[in-house]
Amino acid sequence: MPLKTNQQKDLEKKGYRFVGSRKHAAAKICHWTKKSILNEGVCYKEKFYGIKSHRCLQMSPSISFCHHKCLFCWRDVSITKTQWDEEFDEPADIIDGCIEAQKNLLCGFFGNSQADPEKLAECKDPNNAAISLAGEPMLYPLINDLLAEFKKRDFTTFLVSNGMTPSRLENLDPEPTQLYLSLDAPNPQIYKQLCHPQINDGWRRLNESLDLLSSFNCRTVIRMTCVKDYNMIQPEEYARIIKKSNPDFVEIKAYMYVGNSRKRLQFDNMPRSKDIQDFATTIAELCDRKIIDQSPESRVVLLK
Repeated sequence: MPLKTNQQKDLEKKGYRFVGSRKHAAAKICHWTKKSILNEGVCYKEKFYGIKSHRCLQMSPSISFCHHKCLFCWRDVSITKTQWDEEFDEPADIIDGCIEAQKNLLCGFFGNSQADPEKLAECKDPNNAAISLAGEPMLYPLINDLLAEFKKRDFTTFLVSNGMTPSRLENLDPEPTQLYLSLDAPNPQIYKQLCHPQINDGWRRLNESLDLLSSFNCRTVIRMTCVKDYNMIQPEEYARIIKKSNPDFVEIKAYMYVGNSRKRLQFDNMPRSKDIQDFATTIAELCDRKIIDQSPESRVVLLK
């Protein structure tokens, strides 16, 4: 079943704009897109990988679909569904709708004297898709077609997956510009405690997906969301998994105490910058990697 009207309106109050006739896809302006337009800073993805924050389209084709109900998720996980049991919109319609939604959401900046005129002109024409807003994009039945449509429009694509669909990952065509896999636990016990999987074999599926990383031609990244007093332990296990899967990069990032996660976790579960730096340093040493960059304001460290 599609989202109920009250569920959709609740997300709209939080800045989501649903697109298409089926309302399973949405866009939302990233905090760093707004900051960049005002020349007040940029996303760590611009610092690390060169994409332009003011031209980034943050979206998802599968807002309410996911295999997990993670404690650290910023959205209301009560809407989460694990099976696609409804009709769906075509990729071109989703992309058109998301671009139009982004333009409408940014309209207020065109009367702001503090906005950068050059960036204002460019932000209406996004060229990077962060397919990461909410939900698991690999559950969208036409994910390959969505990537192909973005590619046809000369977009770069950053696709974030929870790794629960290894068979679909194996058949991604075309590949995104950058593929993220989330690794949020060092072992199956912590994985179950923190990620609340809605399927029985999630840990197996995740490891199967991680084993596929080295087969990709695109840039690959393991993303770790660190929650203090939950998963910032057993760095040697994280290092072992990183060594085995051999991604191009590893992002070690602090959980942020925002959104609906505040109903499940405490402020003290949010690591400090130093906590992240120390944890990242230990993992880097254990898996023979180097810290090559970091963004203290986002509490994220990059290993290569």
